[in-house]
Amino acid sequence: MNRQLILWSVTVALGGLLFGMDVANISGAEQQIQQLWGLSDWMHGTAIAMALYGTVVGAGFGSIPANRWGRKKTLIVIGLVFLISSLGTAFATDVYTFMFFRFLGGLSIGASSVVAPVYISEIAPARHRGKMGIAFQLNIVAGILLAYLTNYALQGVGGDNDWRYMLGIIAIPSLLFTIMMLRTPESPRWLLLYRNDEAGAKKVLEQSGADFDELLKDITAAKATHTKRETLFSGKYSKPLLLAFLIALFNQLSGINAIIYFAPRVFEMAGLGKDASFLSSAGIGIVNFIFTLAGWYLIDRSGRRTLMFIGSVGYIVSLVLMSLAFAGVIHGGITIFVFLFIAAHAIGQVLLFLPTELAALIYSDFLH
Repeated sequence: MNRQLILWSVTVALGGLLFGMDVANISGAEQQIQQLWGLSDWMHGTAIAMALYGTVVGAGFGSIPANRWGRKKTLIVIGLVFLISSLGTAFATDVYTFMFFRFLGGLSIGASSVVAPVYISEIAPARHRGKMGIAFQLNIVAGILLAYLTNYALQGVGGDNDWRYMLGIIAIPSLLFTIMMLRTPESPRWLLLYRNDEAGAKKVLEQSGADFDELLKDITAAKATHTKRETLFSGKYSKPLLLAFLIALFNQLSGINAIIYFAPRVFEMAGLGKDASFLSSAGIGIVNFIFTLAGWYLIDRSGRRTLMFIGSVGYIVSLVLMSLAFAGVIHGGITIFVFLFIAAHAIGQVLLFLPTELAALIYSDFLH
């Protein structure tokens, strides 16, 4: 791959870094937020979960502006919304303002998880599409790690307001991402499909070193296979859609978000001090990153199903051990059990990667 193509893909993949940071940095701020505004457990949980609600909406509707206005413009808007959200939550003076900006950040998380992988898949040569697609997932994990590290480093920086620095720091990579996207071209496939702009698509492909005639032939052949309009929820796509939904559902039901969002609180409940809790949370990011790399190394060697079974068994063992530790049946070891749970999740990252692959198959067959 030439340098231009790598630069464009890395730029778009940085959307994953913002994704990961926005998901994990709240873990360092949530306890101070609850104390500051005297939130009940229900209100506190709702405030923290607002980003997840926004993620659902953003993922559900992110493809609309991406198809109408283009991948590039949509990603620029996503970067700006990340920027506004991070500053808005950092300067929030009440819980309702905080919830609004958290929801706004969730919209960007959801939309980026749809638009960025699509852009990468459209601009990447077929032989490099897998490794370039992985770059987005890797940046999510790197963003989670970076969030835990910055949370640990920013403890006490602003006294009782250090949580504002933890949330506001995302403004820096958000601004960088937006600026870099301004210098990134539009997807050539989108230019052909939605604007019929052969000259623009050809120019982008010449810069990336890809073959314009090959792309044009691919799109023409794909269009020729569709003699009638099919609906996404027709019987043809029911099985891959169901599998993608169930795999993603069980991944979330494992409880991974409870650990990612409330890691310091979990460790403090286990008896660790505040500083040790933040340090252990950074350990979660490191374990997550290392075992994600291991999972990607093994994914094509051991197969998706094998890693899914390994991850599932790891979930069961680690969650049982954590439950016994909190119940007092086992004394100590909670940090190790949490790390084991994170390792099981990371090594089985195919639980997240498989829906992406299934969606890519549907995308290539249905949209084109």
